Amino acid sequence: MKALRRRTLRAVSVAAATWVGAGVATSIPDAILLAVSCAVLSCLITAVLVRWRHPAVVVAAVALACAAATAGTVASLAPVRPQIAALQAEGGRHLELEVTVTGRIDGSADGGAWFDAVASTVRAGDAAVAGAIPARVLVDAEGRSALTRASMGSVVAVTGRAIPAEPGERAALVVRAGAVVSATEPAGVWAWFENLRDELVASTRGLPQPGAGLVPGLAVGDTSGLDAATESAMNASSLSHLTAVSGANCAIVVGAAFALLALCGASRGLRVVGAFTVLAAFVALVTPEPSVVRAAAMASVAMLALALGRPAIGIAVLSLAVTVLLVIDPWLARSLGFALSAAATGALLLLARPLAGGLERWMPRALALAIAVPTSAQLVCGPLIVLIDPHVPLLGIAANLVADPAAAPATIAGALACIAPFPWLRDGLTALAWVPAAWIAAVAHTSASVAAQNLPWPDGLIGAALLALVGVAVCLVIVRPRRLPRLVGVATAAMAVVVGLVLGGAAVRTVAGPLTVPSAWQVAMCDVGQGDATLWRSGTAVALVDTGPAPEALARCLTQFGIERLDLLVLTHFDLDHVGGSPAVIGYAALVVHGPTDGDADRRLLDRFEAAGARLQEATTGTSGTLGATRWQALGPPPRAAPGNDASVAIDIAGMGFPRTVMLGDLGERSQAALRTRVDVPRVQVVKVSHHGSADQDAALYRALHPAVSLIGVGADNRYGHPTEKLLAMVTALGATVGRTDQDGALAVWVDGDGGLALWRERASVGAVAASPAREPPRRDVGAGR
Repeated sequence: MKALRRRTLRAVSVAAATWVGAGVATSIPDAILLAVSCAVLSCLITAVLVRWRHPAVVVAAVALACAAATAGTVASLAPVRPQIAALQAEGGRHLELEVTVTGRIDGSADGGAWFDAVASTVRAGDAAVAGAIPARVLVDAEGRSALTRASMGSVVAVTGRAIPAEPGERAALVVRAGAVVSATEPAGVWAWFENLRDELVASTRGLPQPGAGLVPGLAVGDTSGLDAATESAMNASSLSHLTAVSGANCAIVVGAAFALLALCGASRGLRVVGAFTVLAAFVALVTPEPSVVRAAAMASVAMLALALGRPAIGIAVLSLAVTVLLVIDPWLARSLGFALSAAATGALLLLARPLAGGLERWMPRALALAIAVPTSAQLVCGPLIVLIDPHVPLLGIAANLVADPAAAPATIAGALACIAPFPWLRDGLTALAWVPAAWIAAVAHTSASVAAQNLPWPDGLIGAALLALVGVAVCLVIVRPRRLPRLVGVATAAMAVVVGLVLGGAAVRTVAGPLTVPSAWQVAMCDVGQGDATLWRSGTAVALVDTGPAPEALARCLTQFGIERLDLLVLTHFDLDHVGGSPAVIGYAALVVHGPTDGDADRRLLDRFEAAGARLQEATTGTSGTLGATRWQALGPPPRAAPGNDASVAIDIAGMGFPRTVMLGDLGERSQAALRTRVDVPRVQVVKVSHHGSADQDAALYRALHPAVSLIGVGADNRYGHPTEKLLAMVTALGATVGRTDQDGALAVWVDGDGGLALWRERASVGAVAASPAREPPRRDVGAGR
């Protein structure tokens, strides 16, 4: 047994070294040097091996050889990238491309779609690059309609412009298509598979939602019919792996084939061959894109280990699979999905059985095993997931425990419906698949509806390390190894301390924090330091204007005000103190209204919002919309304005029972004067002072606005001297009450029950300030703690 463990450890060491090598190779500009260096070192160590036959030397030689192979794969694409750069593609130049679709065409929230492809030609004017160029293409809603019949294998001609690729991205070219010139239908076997998927989706029409939309997702990973609410619920309840063609889907198909062949009396070898043949056909049916291939590889490893009854061998085979996949596709080293697949498979092989053994002390064996499988995956994958979503789904294990038994019949019935030769048989199987699919949807919605089910957790590496510590402690408490009784006690204490601290911090942020904020607030300014982040609310709809300089400060403010989603985000301009906090709200904004962009960094930020499901709209004078019962309108910038402070989006918000508000971004005196002559300036109750209270202000504009309350987003002891005495004198001369975040913390304004205007300050309690009834309704200041 010890010898077997040593051999397994060697395979794991090679896989780990290959993973590190792939990560480094995809992060550096010239991978050929790394490939040559690792290859030379491998040869030298191999020469040493001839005289000194030690296992460690063998492992080092093989690991370096595999690392060299991954770097060589990356280096093979190196000549293409300079050629694309020579086209000045990222300078916004018009491109013409002919690509072959290599993956599923997935829809985006705005009606468009993303797909992976290989470009055979890329043209920019008279210049052209030919070859096999890895690419990703984004099309808008109009272009999506032109791809109705396109699928894997289709040849698509598009025109558009390049989007700056993220560092280490597989695609050498990322393109936003302006138009789809032509798109062929898939041919041969791909056309047959596409027809099977379309017929399955068609057979679900008429069945009740949301179960109907889940059937194609569970069977072949097609979520085109899944409504947004159900998709969100699946994510929140840790059930999204069921519709993502993950290792779970592949394992269900392989397991069903294995069991059927066993019932037919087939030998073990024939069962394994038959099951993997079925798996290959399933991968082709759902399209063999990279995520599906690696899920199939992980499922293959798990099923092979279970078939052989040797978990230790399974780990060795898993390591081999990881190594081979990384050599073929080194960019997987940077993929969280690949890491989660490998971690979940390893958890199934190593942790599920010991956890089941520990749980058997309190429950029947079958139930213990059923709980151990999702628990092991959750414990191992949790630290990885918390890196991108700092929440722990407390009901995730329970949701999987209740929903997983329905996944197998839904997947199997749906897959059989997909290949059914007769329409009546297909419809019957689809109806059968709908029953367990509806159950899964109900579990997802029920779990997601529990407000306390997502426990806020510290983010970043510290949060991942703490959750990993809790996971180790949970394992020790459940398994209770006899040789380490003291360690079990220490683990229990450590788990209690960490969970207690997190729960206490979460209670302060999510319960006590919002209780300190007036529930009636309508306009609020976040305390984000030297920057702007201003909220307004109408009913249940919420908008945010700018994000401040850092995501951590913005996240604290959103938690303080109880904000979990944004119906509208306005980026007045792209200075860091106005957009630096954007990572905190990417994926949470439905519409992003923005000013003119200036360079690749601005476009890359907007692309990230769009890729996360937001709709983009550039604002100019007159751009308008509604939020709840309020209506907003952009007072500027004028069309074709040059990017910068003077092209900030100035926005006017009005509504019945809402304090008329104008937010001025970072407009300077000249641009403020131009705004005053360009539009009819309204009389307002609240103004968000421009540029953090700088001296560069137009007094005539403020006289025209004549605000009752002036809000200033400014950092304490900032080096700019904001807010200036000139600005403060200007607004106080108008009789306006000043709220400033450097002294007062967060600020909130609302119209109270008497029709008066109330101002709340987080840190200070200030007496009421008199107002002129002839000019506006009375107003009052509300101290901290209201």
